[in-house]
Amino acid sequence: MKKLTNKEKEIMELYWQYGPMFVRELLEHYDEPRPHFNTLSTMVRILERHGFLAHKQYGNTYQYYPLVTEQEYGRSSIAGVIKSYFDDSYLKAVSSFVTEEKISVAELRELIEEIENGQN
Repeated sequence: MKKLTNKEKEIMELYWQYGPMFVRELLEHYDEPRPHFNTLSTMVRILERHGFLAHKQYGNTYQYYPLVTEQEYGRSSIAGVIKSYFDDSYLKAVSSFVTEEKISVAELRELIEEIENGQN
């Protein structure tokens, strides 16, 4: 899955939070100074072309909705980081977190216990 730019992620976060919207409705969720309608419309169409959004047509306007959930995008992003920076090894990634004390051995044991008990 393509990595979103900061602006694309900002748009997707609004769709994930509010659901289907026309570009005019999307524009209302921005603080001043708001982006220009045409700029926002172009970015939405790019997100659609990349498979993040789809649309329903109502007359001559389009209501866009997300095709990818925030969780799906997050999992894909994590997988990309692990592939790029940890030789596609989840073990190396977790080991790095333990080594850098981002996760304690006790937390790791708790995670293993949750997995073994089917709670995760």
